[in-house]
Amino acid sequence: MSNTPRTVSCPACGKAVVWTTESRYRPFCSARCRQIDLGAWASEAYRVPSSPPDAGDGEEFPPPGTARG
Repeated sequence: MSNTPRTVSCPACGKAVVWTTESRYRPFCSARCRQIDLGAWASEAYRVPSSPPDAGDGEEFPPPGTARG
């Protein structure tokens, strides 16, 4: 096994980051890149694509504003 630390790319800017305990913001290169990523999550810029449920999937949803009984 090699003792050479792994190098990864910063998810925000792509800069090389050495993956060690001394890399305070890993996997990001800096506090700025970490904040940029957090802001993207907070503004819902990251989304998982989905499709509408099938009409025949067996689950019925009540109209908005009504309670389930």
